[in-house]
Amino acid sequence: MNLAAAIHERLETLSPESIDLVDESGQHVGHAGAASGGSHFNLTIVSAQFAGMGTLARHRKIYAVLGPLMQREIHALAIRALTPDEL
Repeated sequence: MNLAAAIHERLETLSPESIDLVDESGQHVGHAGAASGGSHFNLTIVSAQFAGMGTLARHRKIYAVLGPLMQREIHALAIRALTPDEL
């Protein structure tokens, strides 16, 4: 399974209405994180599970779901986490 598919699979636990995951690793060639094999992603995710949570809590929830992927495979993750009402 490739990394993007693994990320999508883990994010499904948040019951998202939508996930837009863009691999931006190619834009970071030569960057220290890219040199060590870490990937760069931009994520927009919409889930009712984010209701009542601030930005930091939403990001922490996503990091927890991604777990060990954040330790090795993902070097950078830009996150936009919204509830359906915020669209």
